[in-house]
Amino acid sequence: MMADNEKDIRTVSVFSGAGGLDIGAIQAGANVIWANDMMKEACQTYRVNIGNHIVCGDINEKMKELDGLNDISLVIGGPPCQGFSVAGKMDANDKRSQLIWSYIAVLKMLMPRAFIMENVKALGTLQKWEGTRNLLIKAMRDLGYSVNFMVLNAKDFDVPQARERIFVIGFRGDSMLIPDLEKMIKPYGKPAKTVREVLMTLDKAGTGNNQDVCKAKITLAHHPVLRKTPYAGMIFNGLGRPLRLDSYSATLPASMGGNKTPIIDEEELYNNSKPWVETYFEDLSHNPKAPESTNVPDYLRRITVAEAALIQTFPRGYQFHGSQSMKYTQIGNAVPCNMAKAVVQMVIDVLKEKKKIYYKHREQEMRFA
Repeated sequence: MMADNEKDIRTVSVFSGAGGLDIGAIQAGANVIWANDMMKEACQTYRVNIGNHIVCGDINEKMKELDGLNDISLVIGGPPCQGFSVAGKMDANDKRSQLIWSYIAVLKMLMPRAFIMENVKALGTLQKWEGTRNLLIKAMRDLGYSVNFMVLNAKDFDVPQARERIFVIGFRGDSMLIPDLEKMIKPYGKPAKTVREVLMTLDKAGTGNNQDVCKAKITLAHHPVLRKTPYAGMIFNGLGRPLRLDSYSATLPASMGGNKTPIIDEEELYNNSKPWVETYFEDLSHNPKAPESTNVPDYLRRITVAEAALIQTFPRGYQFHGSQSMKYTQIGNAVPCNMAKAVVQMVIDVLKEKKKIYYKHREQEMRFA
């Protein structure tokens, strides 16, 4: 695959959100010249932090603006995933699920040299979505792309979060060939810092650079269900779970802002005390009536907007716009920036002929048969 004479990797971003994927792409060397999202708050966040090239509105209505764009090297984007997610209704008829075909329409219009599409792990692994997967890959191959997908965990790419996502990647060329993406991405991995290491770079909640505090109250479940660890949920009301400070966060959901917002133990964070939730978990195992006589200590709180943003590896000081709830939604919806950078860097290195594409033998790859 021949590289462009110029260094510019002209890139179009769709379903851009607050810019997580785009930040990573820009850090990897992409020149994002056009972006789109329909959430007005996300567009404002993108505009303030990245640039005025974002167009706000429904991609199906704004796609005509792409007519004059030529020589596009790369298309990136993460179509809404709620319809495919195990955390959602798993509804193939969800309007958001249909937007993967809008992504295909953008590819057909621009015919970039490569593309990256991000989505939830379920789209790549569940049998329920096998038919959708096959149709999606066939549509991409019919356009002349060599295509495959891989499921990556953000913690393997310098993100303090165990967040698994699918990346569908295609290179314009022989559509009968299948890139060995798992082999190609390996050199770009980097172990993540722990949640503690990341959060200790911020001021205490409510002060300095860490002002946007979540006020959602933390209450104990009256009928807790004990799982293998106190970090697996079912102890507190709501889906907000305590963070493992010396490990990685669970996936940050877009539904943060209320009782689904993860919980921090400040005594553990700042004084290295034993996590309160572990002591409480031990008490519960011996005394099922413990919730009746136990109060949540005031040093347990929800993570702030700034803390959530750092866990998603947004640059420090990134400005999110809209209500507090909308800020959390934008962060939870985003592709972690460091993860995005690794994936886009891999693709750009191929486009610039710094790396080659490794292919699998057709007969070894049956997922898209």
